[in-house]
Amino acid sequence: MSSNENKDIDEVTGTDTTGHSWDGIKELNNPLPRWWLWCFYMTIVWAIAYTVAYPAWPMVSKATTGLLGYSTRAEVAQDIARFEEANAEISVQLASADLNVLNENPELLRFANSAGAAVFRNNCSQCHGSGAAGAVGYPNLLDDDWLWGGDFENIEYTVRHGIRNEEDWDARWSEMTAYDDIFSNEEVDQVVQYVRLISNQEHDATLAAAGEGLFLDNCAACHGENGMGSRDLGAPNLTDAIWLYGGSVETLEETVRYARFGVMPPWGERLSEAEVKAVTAYVHQLGGGE
Repeated sequence: MSSNENKDIDEVTGTDTTGHSWDGIKELNNPLPRWWLWCFYMTIVWAIAYTVAYPAWPMVSKATTGLLGYSTRAEVAQDIARFEEANAEISVQLASADLNVLNENPELLRFANSAGAAVFRNNCSQCHGSGAAGAVGYPNLLDDDWLWGGDFENIEYTVRHGIRNEEDWDARWSEMTAYDDIFSNEEVDQVVQYVRLISNQEHDATLAAAGEGLFLDNCAACHGENGMGSRDLGAPNLTDAIWLYGGSVETLEETVRYARFGVMPPWGERLSEAEVKAVTAYVHQLGGGE
């Protein structure tokens, strides 16, 4: 018996089929178009040439370098070096500038704000947000409520040394006592309701009255007798509507019981002098600077 007798020939085209059929539709065994084949072969040749010429195959610690020695990292480094060279003179001016009189030099001010925005996006936005509006536990830099002050000098100090970190001995430092083992459950409720009272929120008047004495005896040393806080100590104002962790009953109870301990890294050793000045100027002009 010949091989043709074993083939399934399509009656309409006279072409043999692959034997595959879907819903009565048979697949013809036609050869691939020549243009398609040539394109396919060209992609294979291109792929081989590319892997030889450019970095391609991953190795244990790095990829193959390629015969052309091309590197995207090297390109970026060249671009950075080019821009740094172009801005070298004005960067030196900014590094030695007195930020309090920066407004007197419009060109330097524009450069500081532009460079500071880039520094902020690369290093600060992960916590404070791209728009600097902050998040739970991370201060809003757009308002005028500053724990340690919002003038140029204080902002620069905070940027340079950070907050409650163990890397810089000059970091700003404050630590709230955790009262979970000091106050009874009832006393925690009383203090929470008193804080709700002085912050003009809905509260239990009876519990708040009982909490006033506890607040004055335990909390006023840092937050002040009126609860308005202390910038020198980094103690927040409890009478306004600005909360770092929230002002709800549940959040306040957690704060009283377990305290808070936010940390900011020091940037003085990671950024250049000009970058520290630039990001300071940028944060100051966001709207909350003093």
